[in-house]
Amino acid sequence: MAKRVAVVLAGCGVFDGSEIHEASAVLVHLSREGAQAEVFAPDVAQMHVVDHVKGQPTPEQRNVLVESARIARGNIKDLAKLDVKGLDALIIPGGFGVAKNLSTWATQGKNCSISKEVEDVLRAFHASQKPIGLCCISPVLAAKIFPGCELTVGHDTECEQWPYAKTAETMKELGCRHVNRQVTEIHVDTRNRLVTTSAFMCNAPIHEIYDGIGKMVQEVVRLA
Repeated sequence: MAKRVAVVLAGCGVFDGSEIHEASAVLVHLSREGAQAEVFAPDVAQMHVVDHVKGQPTPEQRNVLVESARIARGNIKDLAKLDVKGLDALIIPGGFGVAKNLSTWATQGKNCSISKEVEDVLRAFHASQKPIGLCCISPVLAAKIFPGCELTVGHDTECEQWPYAKTAETMKELGCRHVNRQVTEIHVDTRNRLVTTSAFMCNAPIHEIYDGIGKMVQEVVRLA
């Protein structure tokens, strides 16, 4: 039987939704591993809409589920309908939508709240000891919900290659252990069954980001 893996999206586009390259890489690697992806997104309004040419918010309003359906080619379900019993693992790609639509990390950092639907799903997979894969900014969700867990968002020293390294320090303040890893590497928290990789937290060639996500997906499927 093919492993059934829930993939939770946060919209469509790096600055206000899911990072499209990361989401696509997850789906491609799941296919390569012979796993069946089931895509979900919350049926809620986006925090805001960003013009990706200008890099600035616009007056538009968009829905997270409707926008995520673009990536899923329409084959998507409302996150409220996710049933952990029929699924073997969970993966959440990154993108600012994780910090804006799935949580309030973008505006509140470590004091953020997580969307109830998203938190319930993460807790359900964790309680069932089913593996959870997180990349780019999405490990902050686990940092907030599972104190003491081990995660990576890449490196904890800011530089040109690691422009978002302060995220690691903030996660440490929440009580989790951050482990420095290169973009092509993953970290596995065996106790919490969390698999993380940095993806676009790193200024790296896209094929290296793709390879790191591939290792994360491969390990999630192996643990499932």
